[in-house]
Amino acid sequence: MSYRRDHRNSRAALFDSYDDLEDGSIKYSHPHDNSEHENDKDINSLHDRVSFLKRITGDIHEEVESHNRMLDRMGNAMDASRGVMSSTMDRFKMVFEKKSNRKMCKLVAYFVLAFVMIYYFFRFLMYFMHG
Repeated sequence: MSYRRDHRNSRAALFDSYDDLEDGSIKYSHPHDNSEHENDKDINSLHDRVSFLKRITGDIHEEVESHNRMLDRMGNAMDASRGVMSSTMDRFKMVFEKKSNRKMCKLVAYFVLAFVMIYYFFRFLMYFMHG
């Protein structure tokens, strides 16, 4: 370290090539200094890459956390709907246990089916009459 300090302080090292100073680039005359300068550039480049990777992994982590929260909410909603569906199925079982209720459900289903068929039939007719 003291060698570098002495080398940099020497007048010959500072003004070794006056043309390089005018261009704005400094060339060191010692090979150790060149490799150190390249190492510094490589370290800075690696630091930039590591910083970039940290940002990316942070963004990925946030995205994964967001998706996990969304999946948890969806799982809770599915559990709630499963509960509603099971209670609805229990009610249907109770209705179909009695024959009179079963006949009433069939009658309602036939009326709904007939209404839907008549609706689409008239819609079909109107399409061809005005179409």
